[in-house]
Amino acid sequence: MTALEETSFETYALGAATFDLSGLPKEYYTLVDGSKSIIWVQPIFQALGLKSLLAASLPVENFTHAVIYGKDFTAVVIKQHGNYLALLIDPQIEIINDKFLHWAQCFNATSLKDNPRFQVI
Repeated sequence: MTALEETSFETYALGAATFDLSGLPKEYYTLVDGSKSIIWVQPIFQALGLKSLLAASLPVENFTHAVIYGKDFTAVVIKQHGNYLALLIDPQIEIINDKFLHWAQCFNATSLKDNPRFQVI
């Protein structure tokens, strides 16, 4: 994947949240000039909780990602090494493909602390 592709994927992010492997939230990132609302994180939290409940009785160990479509948002949840990453993206943009998922799986959300578009809340 080229550096240009990596940079362009990050520009599509409108927010991010990290969760530990048990599904508990760790950090939230929102746009500096946009809404500080993190209401979109609640469905992610619920989905990760549901995954944990299902894993207790069904084999779902190969979980790699999920896409959650809300009325005003699309969120992609990616299992990374040691945590889950949720990215908020504009629901009008069709960017979710194999290249995007690979980028998201390797993306370090803490780099958003250095991105002037984002703030940690």
